[in-house]
Amino acid sequence: MPVKVSVIVPVYNPGIYIEDCIASLQRQSLPPDEYEAIFVDDGSTDDTPARLDRLAAGDPRMRVIHQENSGWSGKPRNVGIEAARGEFVMFVDNDDYLGDEALERMYDYGVANGADVVVGKMAGKGRGVPVELFRRNHPRATVENAPLIDSLTPHKMFRREFLDRIGLRFPEGRRRLEDHVFVTEAYLRAKNVSVLSDYVCYYHIRRDDASNAGFQRFDPVGYFKNLREALDVVERYTEPGPLRDRLFRRWLRVEMVERLRAKRLLALPDDYRRELFAEIHKVVVERFGPGVAAGLQPTQQVVAALTAADRYEDVVAFAEWEAGVAPEAVPTGVEWRDGSLRVGFTAQFTTPAGPLTFPREASRTPLTDAPKTVEDAVRWVAAETAARFGQATADLLLRERSSAAQYFQPVEFTRETVPADDGEQVRLVLRATANVDPAALPGKGVWDAVVRVKLGGWTKECRFGPAPRATRPEPYAAAIAGRGVLPYWTEPHGNLALDNDVKAKRTGLDRVGRGDVSVDGTRMTARLPLHAADGTKVRLRLVSSRRTLQADATLTGEPDGPGSRLRADLPAALPRGVWRVSLCLGPDAAEPRWIALPFALRATGGGTLVVPVPRPGRLRRLLRRARRVLGAARRRVTPLVDGGKGRR
Repeated sequence: MPVKVSVIVPVYNPGIYIEDCIASLQRQSLPPDEYEAIFVDDGSTDDTPARLDRLAAGDPRMRVIHQENSGWSGKPRNVGIEAARGEFVMFVDNDDYLGDEALERMYDYGVANGADVVVGKMAGKGRGVPVELFRRNHPRATVENAPLIDSLTPHKMFRREFLDRIGLRFPEGRRRLEDHVFVTEAYLRAKNVSVLSDYVCYYHIRRDDASNAGFQRFDPVGYFKNLREALDVVERYTEPGPLRDRLFRRWLRVEMVERLRAKRLLALPDDYRRELFAEIHKVVVERFGPGVAAGLQPTQQVVAALTAADRYEDVVAFAEWEAGVAPEAVPTGVEWRDGSLRVGFTAQFTTPAGPLTFPREASRTPLTDAPKTVEDAVRWVAAETAARFGQATADLLLRERSSAAQYFQPVEFTRETVPADDGEQVRLVLRATANVDPAALPGKGVWDAVVRVKLGGWTKECRFGPAPRATRPEPYAAAIAGRGVLPYWTEPHGNLALDNDVKAKRTGLDRVGRGDVSVDGTRMTARLPLHAADGTKVRLRLVSSRRTLQADATLTGEPDGPGSRLRADLPAALPRGVWRVSLCLGPDAAEPRWIALPFALRATGGGTLVVPVPRPGRLRRLLRRARRVLGAARRRVTPLVDGGKGRR
């Protein structure tokens, strides 16, 4: 079979961090003879070269190329391209890893859409990744109809024939932003770019020791020299005008303005801040016309204007003001409706002094020159934000706690201007409702609710909460897609999270009382603190001292309140005795998970009674305690070493 994808991994002293990368490559769903992984060892000095040689010797999918250290990732990637046999090449860093189906999904999507470049959804664990780009799938994306330019890292799939046809390779040597140069040209010259957003293909990882190359402080002179090379690519393949300005705006916004804002700037030493500012000022004056900054958001425009005017002290003062601005999301309701979780909240921006306020009457005024003072800058931002309130948005995302994969949820919102105390100012409030379908989430796990607010010059995220304990709604767990799903408030912060496969003890079914259960002949009914769509199928297990029986059951939503009603047909001739009752929410599961209910059934000759769960006798309790003590003692005993060979 021809090789469909060659994965190229530049390697330099990754230590243990390469293990997740290797494991993810070996788990790929693409058939083994349809992909290969090429590790290009760039002169590693740790034990990685030997580790890779052993890997390649035992796995025919894995290949290793050793070379002298080149200083950066450009040359190893180019060496990998030349050695690749695949129809597509995929670049992966040695401390990141892929989703198990990434290669198969990206390859199929690229072939189906005739793509020269395939961009797979990314998740950032401790690292920032594009968000808006992955709001939905883009089968035919361009720099004009999608925010492609937000993603310039090389962790994508490229058609090998396309790279050879246009002669595209990475700049080599000890330098920064070689990926910007490569990816920008690929975007601008590709026949088609496809963005796959419904599956997390790439996990971008921050090491525990923060030693990733992207986290190291850089030399501003060299960095912005390399940045100019990316701008050269844009100039080479575009005409002067709105498109070029929009592309340039990405570097002005991300690589320059955002480095000079709020806490990110203030965290740097003053001497380094000044050096950084001086180099950014040079690029802004040299390369960007007025149309570039004009398309920025208000706060960004202020920073760009002050930078162009070479006013370092005012940039720092503006950053000190802006550092106090933060989003706030206040829950207004959390409840189950028709199998979905309905989540309500209000969102606004606040400062340490209270909610941020804006002028009641405001109109847009172009910023043609830098504001004379920082106070003037703040007033202009407030007026522009109020005038642009019609563009403000609120989103709810669910972020999987272990992987950082995140997905937008359907949201409806309204914009409200709320009078402030003095009557001349207003608060700008977004009132939103989101519908979360747990069955549509791609994984079980625990998901944190995150609110993303875009207002004026700010796009910021915060957790959904905190909800004061006295006022927070307490939704029930739900039976959805054969498993228990529990919305809950974290401790101690009171933020909303969703356990998409909750363990039995957290379902809340231990709150069922005997008064909630009745038996009429062979029909048992029970009111449960558990949301379920009408007709949800479940299963009961009845266990006595001698036998185990099972019975089919259904859940029906309560018409007059939360929760559901369980209905089950018991065996027609239930043998005499006491039967413990357990519930399975996934009756078709290969390995059913049973939840013990806090009541039992006593079958007599005349009928069936609801009784307390029998407690074990005193002798049985003593035996159980003795077994626990004996087991703990055995675990504390250190095994003898066998024959002095260190084998336990």
